[in-house]
Amino acid sequence: MDWIEVTIDTEPGQVDVRCAQLSDLGIDGFVIEDEEDFKKFLEEGRAYWDYVDEDLLKSFEGRHRIKFYMENSSDAAARLKDIEAALGEPLRTRTIQEEDWASNWKVYYQPIEIGNRFLVLPAWEPVPETDRLLLRLDPGLIFGTGSHPTTRLCLEMMEKLPVAGQDVLDLGCGSGILGIGAMLLGAGSVTGFDIDEKAPGIACENAALSGISMEQFHVFQGDVLAGDEETHLAPMGYGLIFANIVADVIIALAPKVPRWLKPGGSFICSGILQGRQDEVAEALASAGFTVQSAFSQGDWHGFLCSEG
Repeated sequence: MDWIEVTIDTEPGQVDVRCAQLSDLGIDGFVIEDEEDFKKFLEEGRAYWDYVDEDLLKSFEGRHRIKFYMENSSDAAARLKDIEAALGEPLRTRTIQEEDWASNWKVYYQPIEIGNRFLVLPAWEPVPETDRLLLRLDPGLIFGTGSHPTTRLCLEMMEKLPVAGQDVLDLGCGSGILGIGAMLLGAGSVTGFDIDEKAPGIACENAALSGISMEQFHVFQGDVLAGDEETHLAPMGYGLIFANIVADVIIALAPKVPRWLKPGGSFICSGILQGRQDEVAEALASAGFTVQSAFSQGDWHGFLCSEG
C-alpha cells in the first residue's frame, strides 16, 4: 500500500483554524510542524540536551504547516480536490511507499568497528567472520548506535578498564549499547536506567541479540533525578557506572553517583559539549570525584573518574 503525504502551509496563528477545518472534512491524525511549538519543546526539555543540530533548527525557521496522510486509493485524487476546494488553497502532495516508513533509515546505519575489540553490527546485517566482539543492535527510535562520538568514546574507554566480573550501572542507557558492551567484556551484571519508556524493551531486545541472559541484564524506566531509582539500584553496588547523557544532567547526577559506586570503582561520564567540560569537572570535584582521564572527539568530551 502506498500513501499520500499532504502538506498545508499556513500563517502563524492559523494552524488551529486549519486543523478544525480538516476535522470537519473528516481528517484526523495531523502532524503539526510549527516553529514556535518547536522552540517551546526545546526550551522545556533543556535539561536533557546541550546540542541541537543546526540544520534541524534551520528547517523549522518560519515554518507553520500541517501534514496528514491518506491511502493512495482509486478515489484519492477526487478526495484531494474536494479538500483543496474546501480550504481554498492548493495542497502539496507526495507519494510514500509503505516500506519507506520503517526501513529507509537503515541504509544510514552500517557496521562500525570501535576501539580494538568491538564491532557494532545492525541486527539485519549478516554475521561476518571476525575476531571482534559482536555488539548486535536494532536501536529503533532511541539513542545509541555507536555512530555518535560520545558512545564511541565510552566504548573505547571501557576497553581499557578491568570490566570482567564487575556489576555495571548505565544511567541513561538508551539502546543498551554500553551495558551490552560491558557484558561482552565479561561484566557480572548490568543495570540500566532511562527516562524513555521505550528503553527497557529495546535495550533488553538488543541484549538478547548479543546472546546475553536476562538474568544478568536489567533495565528500568524512570527519572533518576526525581528519585525513581531508589527501589531498583543497590547502594555501593556497582564497580563501573556510566552516564552518557548531557552536561546539565551529569552535573545534577554527580552528588548522587557516590552512593551507588563501590569503593575503588570507576565513573565514566560523557556527552559533554565543548565549552561545558570545565563546569562538569567542577561539579565532579565538588561531589568528591577525581578525574583520572579526560577524553574528547570533535566537540564532545568525557571523563573517567574515581572517588577521592
